[in-house]
Amino acid sequence: MEKKSFYITTPIYYPSAKLHIGHAYCTTIADSIARYKRLSGFDVFFLTGSDEHGQKIQQKAEEAGVEPIEYVNKIVADFQDLWRHLNISNDDFIRTTEERHHKVVQEIFKRIYEKGDIYKGEYKGLYCTPCESFWLERQLVDGKCPDCGRPVKEVSEEAYFFKISKYADRLLKYIEDNPDFIQPISRRNEMINFIKQGLEDLCISRTSFSWGIPVPIDNKHVIYVWFDALSNYLTPIGFLDDKEKFDKFWPADLHLVGKEIVRFHTIIWPIILMALDLPLPKKVYGHGWLIVDGDKMSKSKGNVVDPVGLIEEFGADAIRYFLLREINLGQDGNFSRDALIGRINSDLANDLGNLLHRTLNMIGKFNDGVIAAPAPIRPVDENLIQEAKSTVTEYKQLMDNMHLSDAIKLVWSFISRSNKYVDETMPWALAKDQNKKAELNRVLYDLAESLRISAILIFPFMPDTAEKIWEQLNMQKKVADSAISDTDWGKLQEGMKVNKPEQLFPRIEINEEEKEADTKKENKKNVTVQNEDQDGEGMITIDDFSKVELRVAEVIEAKPVPKTEKLLQLTVELEGEKRTIVSGIAKFYTPEDLVGRHVVLVANLKPVKLRGVLSHGMLLAASKGNELKIVEVDMPTGSKVK
Repeated sequence: MEKKSFYITTPIYYPSAKLHIGHAYCTTIADSIARYKRLSGFDVFFLTGSDEHGQKIQQKAEEAGVEPIEYVNKIVADFQDLWRHLNISNDDFIRTTEERHHKVVQEIFKRIYEKGDIYKGEYKGLYCTPCESFWLERQLVDGKCPDCGRPVKEVSEEAYFFKISKYADRLLKYIEDNPDFIQPISRRNEMINFIKQGLEDLCISRTSFSWGIPVPIDNKHVIYVWFDALSNYLTPIGFLDDKEKFDKFWPADLHLVGKEIVRFHTIIWPIILMALDLPLPKKVYGHGWLIVDGDKMSKSKGNVVDPVGLIEEFGADAIRYFLLREINLGQDGNFSRDALIGRINSDLANDLGNLLHRTLNMIGKFNDGVIAAPAPIRPVDENLIQEAKSTVTEYKQLMDNMHLSDAIKLVWSFISRSNKYVDETMPWALAKDQNKKAELNRVLYDLAESLRISAILIFPFMPDTAEKIWEQLNMQKKVADSAISDTDWGKLQEGMKVNKPEQLFPRIEINEEEKEADTKKENKKNVTVQNEDQDGEGMITIDDFSKVELRVAEVIEAKPVPKTEKLLQLTVELEGEKRTIVSGIAKFYTPEDLVGRHVVLVANLKPVKLRGVLSHGMLLAASKGNELKIVEVDMPTGSKVK
């Protein structure tokens, strides 16, 4: 039986400079999805690459005194080296300077030209060189490019135009009829609004520079970079030379892109495909930006993070884990070195590393390293087994819906549960009583089986770590050669001899100078201004504070309160109980941004009616100036905050 196919792509990155941690984030998301799909039995084609043409590259090459191809060759080699370091499992790497791609782009141009959808004219307009984008006056923000905020310049030259306006109504209907095509919902709404403002025909050629693919009917022109770049998704899957492969993988299942280029992938690219009479991609997902210590990355600010240095210092899997766990897909996320070290120490060293180390140590000490036949299942064992089964079921649902962060948190919840099982069963005590040898074998088997299953579940995110766990368990095949069905409980073979434990993630100790600097920084944040008379007026006691019941709740639905600008009506779940909350955060959060977040709720606040809606509680939020952020806690609903 032929495998189901799955075609996933990243953007092709622009080699004007080295890649940063944001690019690593995007490619790691795609890699994790690709690896999960392979585990799930799909024949996966995973594409990434480099977008190498355009005026900006030509200018940079001239400044460096080299040919454009020499300039990009070195940078693209660094791209490919980064993906090797990050353990990216792409099936192809497309370069737009390759001959195979030139043929595809020129063929696409000819077909659309012959259809009458490309015509020659003159372009007079505003152009942003860094973004390779043309803009109308009304689209500028403060007179600058709406994407990058840099100045635009007026250009005038002969050009070929693509009649995208002809397809606007058809595209709008497609988006409205296929709600999953653009995700998340906030990006979909942005694109609908953009199309409704009116689409101008697209300039797709230039004569003012030469670094590009020549227009096949007019060698004075080179093809405009987005028409060239977007076509990359067709090149490696046999658009011109392998019909069987093309029919298998097209349309793409998922184009994963940064939110700043969603417009090109959901307006220009679908219209190119419509003009070619080809089916549209099944989904375009615009992920958020990665900011650093609360600030957007910028060369001028000096806060651009080089992923290569991080990988060399902490290892690829630690970086992959942090990026995927810490950021909810679709939202902006924060990268912090302190937070990274915290996750390595708590989640990777303490939780996962400790579970593996203590399990193998006990098997070695109590059973000479052999996983003995387990005794019948007791209630305490059944509880762990059922937890494993429910974890696998929910994990599949989360991964199928691209909730990567939640899937990771779920697996770590099971790892914590396995650590708790050690404390519940106390194998060191069982080992002292020969009459309880069978019970001891049961516990050791269950712990090893929990690790075997956990390794499969973390493989999409942390492939190297997963393989190391299986090597230490002495499994006979690789995790990469497994299937998601291998997570069924009880597949661990008894009689196996495990290997000696090796530390997966050594704890990272911060030196005393760093600790002192961090302490000073924290103390500065937490300075409290007290009344001058120091008599305690206005202060509260612990008894006063204990009256406030703070609980973790999950937002399951959100919508605007009619006829208001500030209020949102939220439905939250608190240990099975649903409540309605009215919160004045509409200027800071859209409803779709809130769904799924674990927030802190003042649970015992007297209900109050706001704009006709009865509000049963209040969300905690921090604010300063014009900025506000709700307080989020990575804990199960109902957890007490104290």
